[in-house]
Amino acid sequence: MEEHKRRIRYSGKYPKKFEEKYKELNPEKYEDTIEKIIQKGNTPAGMHIPIMVNEIMDFFDIKEGQIGIDATLGYGGHTKVMLEKLSHTGHIYGLDIDIVEIEKTKDRLFSYGYTEKDITIKNMNFKDLDQVIPNDGRCDFILADLGISSMQVDNPERGFSFKHDGPLDLRLNPLKGETACELLMRLTKQDIEQILFENSDEPYAKEVAQKICEKKSYGPIDSTKKLYEIIKETLSFLPKNKREDDIKKTAQRVFQALRIEVNSEFEVLNDFLYALPYVVKPKGKIAILTFHSGEDRLVKKAFKNYLNSGVFGEISENVIRPTAEEIYNNPRAKSTKFRWAIMK
Repeated sequence: MEEHKRRIRYSGKYPKKFEEKYKELNPEKYEDTIEKIIQKGNTPAGMHIPIMVNEIMDFFDIKEGQIGIDATLGYGGHTKVMLEKLSHTGHIYGLDIDIVEIEKTKDRLFSYGYTEKDITIKNMNFKDLDQVIPNDGRCDFILADLGISSMQVDNPERGFSFKHDGPLDLRLNPLKGETACELLMRLTKQDIEQILFENSDEPYAKEVAQKICEKKSYGPIDSTKKLYEIIKETLSFLPKNKREDDIKKTAQRVFQALRIEVNSEFEVLNDFLYALPYVVKPKGKIAILTFHSGEDRLVKKAFKNYLNSGVFGEISENVIRPTAEEIYNNPRAKSTKFRWAIMK
């Protein structure tokens, strides 16, 4: 007999800490609670709301028997809809570098009745796209959602957000590579300034880099709170009427820039874009969601080059944005940019 486990107790009417939100962390069990949270325009802790599903599915126009790749599996929201369209025909390959979340997503998708006949889930970086389908096989459609998942952002143990204190980690795979803390301790002031400017267009890159180097001489910047306080102190010279908003925006850009560097995200994206012609069938479809200007520039440039060289037959003329209704229901969709391409 399985031992009964009491739920975590918390003070007050509602749980505040991530680990206390037992209902949000079990969305399949507490559907009514999850629906109420989503209707308020919030994302429940421990889950991720897929973005621009209708637009992507309209573009893919998935047919039974087709083969697809979700290069960034995450919570599996897009993949679940793809599987529904295939109706137990064809196959989906789901990739994710996050060893923590991938097993949860696999269990979740299998709980809907899908099996290994329907989907192959691989813990791998999407830069190795050419190794996904056996025997040099190609897919009919491929999706890459380049945003980090809400489960990663909301869990303070992952160190992706300054809203809650946690270790300054920022690794998408927490078992490999150096943390953001280790990165900052290793880099020079010039290196940090360059990363903040090139990865996130941070206007106060020089000032923040200077302050980080001053503080790290006294010990490691090993928590999200420590880094946020450094940013706050750096921008203390700003007028009071704009200080709070600018501190928040700078903190978002600094954390983003460090995450990109820790995970080599631009290099990985370039490898992914390079591999596309070798893994997508003629007339096959490609959809990419980006979340900041650096990513979008790389995708836009690659798509245009492939179109001009005759590899792609068609690309989206302009970037496609989420509807106002979707942004209202899911504020995290606000910065999303969707571009598509069709192989020649």
